[in-house]
Amino acid sequence: MSRLAEHLNRAWLRRGLLACALWPISLLMSTLVRLRRFGFRQGWLASVRLPVPVLVVGNRIVGGAGKTPTTLAILQHLQARGLRPGVLTRGYKAKQDAPAHRLLDAYTEASLSAAETGDEPLLIWRRTHAPMAIGRDRAQGGLALLAAHPEIDILVCDDGLQHLKLQRDLEVIVFDERGQGNGWLLPAGPLREPIDSPDTPGLQAPPMVLYNAAHASTALPGFLARRRMAPLISLAQWWQSPDAGSIPTPRPPRSGDTVLALAGIAQPQRFFHALQELGYTVRGLSLADHADFTHLPWMDAALDLIVTEKDAIKLDPTRLRQERPLTRVWVAGLDFHPEEAFWAQLDAALNRLPLRPTRACPLAAPLT
Repeated sequence: MSRLAEHLNRAWLRRGLLACALWPISLLMSTLVRLRRFGFRQGWLASVRLPVPVLVVGNRIVGGAGKTPTTLAILQHLQARGLRPGVLTRGYKAKQDAPAHRLLDAYTEASLSAAETGDEPLLIWRRTHAPMAIGRDRAQGGLALLAAHPEIDILVCDDGLQHLKLQRDLEVIVFDERGQGNGWLLPAGPLREPIDSPDTPGLQAPPMVLYNAAHASTALPGFLARRRMAPLISLAQWWQSPDAGSIPTPRPPRSGDTVLALAGIAQPQRFFHALQELGYTVRGLSLADHADFTHLPWMDAALDLIVTEKDAIKLDPTRLRQERPLTRVWVAGLDFHPEEAFWAQLDAALNRLPLRPTRACPLAAPLT
C-alpha cells in the first residue's frame, strides 16, 4: 500500500487538519452526487431495467469493507435456493484492450488470468461458476449476459451501488469497523455518497445493511457477519480442480512459527492481525490493492508465505516453482457467515420478487 493511501485512510477516521483542508472539495463532491441522482430521478440521465430482478452489493465507503465475501455468500445462498444467478461486475484493473463485455461461463478457457478479468471477478467466478459479464456498463453487460444465458433468474451486481444506470430491486450495503469514518465525502472523508442517501424509487431499492464487524459501526440498522480465517492450504491445493488427482498435503505452519504474510488488499493490516490472533509471528508485506505480481515481491529465501485468496488468484503454482522454488505458499481463506436473521430478511425480500419457481440446483464446487 502506498504511503499516501495509508495516510489518507488514517486521516479519514477523524476530522483533523488534512480532512478539514480537503472539506471544501468534498462539498463539491456532495453537490455532484446529489445533482447526478436528481438527473436520474428526473429522467435526464437514462437508466435501464433488466428483464430479471437485480440485487446490488456495494459500499458507501471506499476500501475493502467486505463486499467480495458478501457477494460470494449471497451467490452461494441463491444457488442453494435453486436459483440460477448471474454476476455483473466492472472488472477493475482488467486489460484495457479487453472487449466491452467479457463473458465468463462454463465454456471459458481455464487458462484465463486475473490480468484479463480483474482479480475479484475471477475469484468470484472460480468459486461459484455463476455466469458473469465484466464491463464498465453493467446494464449493457446484463443484457449481453441474459442473451447468452436466458436461464438466469436473478443478477447480482458486484460493487454497483453508485451505478444508477442499472435499476435494481434489492441492495446490500456493506460496512466494516470504520463505519462512516469521519462522516465526510471524498476526498475529505471515505464516503462515496452521503451515509443517509435517500432511496430513489425505480433506481434504488430499500437497502439491507450488513456489518463485516463485531458490532454495528453506523447508526443504520443492519445485521452482523462473522468472519474468521479458514485453515491454511497450499497454493497448489487451492488451485486444484475437484476432478483432478490428489495433491500431497504438506504440513502448514504451526502456531508460534514465524511467517511472511503478503496482502495486496485495501486493508492489509486486518489480514496480518487475523494471522497474529492465530498465534503466528507475522512479518507483513503490504502491497497496493489489486497488485498485479508482474514481479514477485519477496525474496527466494522466504520459506513460508501466507496470502489471501484475492492474491492467490494471481499466483500461478507453476510459475512459483520456477521463480521461487524454496517458498511454500499458503492460502488463508475467509470463513464468512452473515447471521441467520440476514438470510431470513433476504429470503423474505426474494419471495416478493417475480422469480421463476425454484428447482434443485447443487451448489457450485469450491475452488479447493
